[in-house]
Amino acid sequence: MSFQEWFKLFQEQILNTSVIEWLAVGFGVTEVLLAKKNNIWLYPTGIISVLLSMFLLLNVKLYAETLLSMYYLVMSVYGWIIWKKRKQDGENQVSWSGKNELTIAVFISQVGFVLLYLVLRHYTDSDVPLFDAFVSSTAWAGMWLLAKRKIENWIFLNISNIVAIPLLFHKKLPLMACLTTFLFIVAIFGFFEWKKIINKSKMSIA
Repeated sequence: MSFQEWFKLFQEQILNTSVIEWLAVGFGVTEVLLAKKNNIWLYPTGIISVLLSMFLLLNVKLYAETLLSMYYLVMSVYGWIIWKKRKQDGENQVSWSGKNELTIAVFISQVGFVLLYLVLRHYTDSDVPLFDAFVSSTAWAGMWLLAKRKIENWIFLNISNIVAIPLLFHKKLPLMACLTTFLFIVAIFGFFEWKKIINKSKMSIA
């Protein structure tokens, strides 16, 4: 497919994009910008985006990503509670992960990948079980680290994003793919912004 043919297809997909997808993207953009700013309101906006995304993903048979959205929903509530408690306790700063936390994150992504792939491959009609499982399992680990306010969450989430972008285009969800591209870019800036927060915190202690 030539670039002109691809661009024409993209235009057609944008014109046919549903209101639900537009809303999911809008709340998703708001969520990641708030996360970049280390703002607790990322969670309520994220919950709305997740609920809308679940409907879209289930409709195109991305079952693992639908399950991922359910996980996002649970982790969003969990993260909201944790962030609120830490703010009340005066412990709202981000930090690097310890060895145990990184081990858990890798464990979540690896075990999640194997389980999701096997389920998708043998018990669903998914036509992209490998990629769907990879996107979801690495994002699981990233969301767990985000709830813990660990800077490495951006790394895990971007590993997921870089595979999710072409997958969403393949599934004819152009706005979701554009949102994920935006999330990928913001995650890069988010990593460096959180790094500045950590360094600033160390300087104030010193």
